[in-house]
Amino acid sequence: MYDLAVIGAGINGSSIAYEFVQADKNVLLLDESGIGAGGSGAAGAFISPKFSKSGELKALIHDAFVYSTDFYKNNFSKQYTPTRLIHLAKDDKDAKVLKEYKEKTDLKLYDEQGIDNQYVCIDSGIVDAKKMCEAMCEGAKFVKEKVDTLVYEDSYWVINDTYSAKEVVLATGAYRSVMDEPYIKLRGVWGHRIDIKTSTFNKNSIHQFVSISPSKEGVLAIGATHNVHYHPQTSKQMYNLQEGREELLEKARRTLDLKDVEVIRDYVGLRSGSLDYLPLLGKIVNSKESLIDGDKNIRVKKPNYDNFTYYPNLYMINGNGGYGFVLAPYLAKKLFNSIEKGKKIEQNLSPARFFARWVKRA
Repeated sequence: MYDLAVIGAGINGSSIAYEFVQADKNVLLLDESGIGAGGSGAAGAFISPKFSKSGELKALIHDAFVYSTDFYKNNFSKQYTPTRLIHLAKDDKDAKVLKEYKEKTDLKLYDEQGIDNQYVCIDSGIVDAKKMCEAMCEGAKFVKEKVDTLVYEDSYWVINDTYSAKEVVLATGAYRSVMDEPYIKLRGVWGHRIDIKTSTFNKNSIHQFVSISPSKEGVLAIGATHNVHYHPQTSKQMYNLQEGREELLEKARRTLDLKDVEVIRDYVGLRSGSLDYLPLLGKIVNSKESLIDGDKNIRVKKPNYDNFTYYPNLYMINGNGGYGFVLAPYLAKKLFNSIEKGKKIEQNLSPARFFARWVKRA
């Protein structure tokens, strides 16, 4: 019997596993492909705030950026490289946003010589994506296995008729849902990152049309949330790696004069975003049971989420989009505090918000 089972070993699953292991809990982690094998392993893992005008997503990512930067520095310094981040405007509209951002942010800003267009320069860092996930999972029991069945019986969850756990967290990304709930819909965005050898030296992390890492032993990483249409489980044709490489290099060359380029590695995977761009964090509503309980609790203008019926001891952490390595440690701490200490998670992050919208449309 495990205290916690986590299904999905990307950065979300790895982060929640870490929190429970640190609390001396017995943790089982399952993933059909491996630790950091999907979208998380393909991520450039650039730690960045959201450079935009005000909004709840910007505020959330700002808080997560501050928290996660310290988290990585203090706990995983071997897998984290501090660096300056320069975010360059892509066009005039973007320049206005960055100008406003610089006027309002509480982050320390730096000047960088030789840049003509509008930019923001801050302290930041880059994570070694796969190694970070692996390091965070130390102390958990990892099983490389596809989860086909998840059944609640006698006050605990049974997984694949083999493993049992008191609590379960779903961190499956956009690949496949273990629970068949019609109101939970995620948008998958295909990510592609390449490592290249080049004689061009780059000292900072640069974001513009794509993200470009600092040089390390003559190697740069170039990555992007790349294709909103391709899905490895539903698309009829295979993803074209060569076309993806050419697009990444073309966009990177708008920022840097890359010379003597040799692509040495490709990383690809599906990233998970929510339909309203905010993450999904917390308890999962049982739609059938909630509907049986009656319309008076759910078909109202501002429903009380406490009136919904939830699966017992079943939670999720998902939908981080391109900010997975920024959001995951911050959200995992929130989820841990909710499960272990009874602290409430904000309604704008709860999966129940999608259930409330789904009911109104049904």
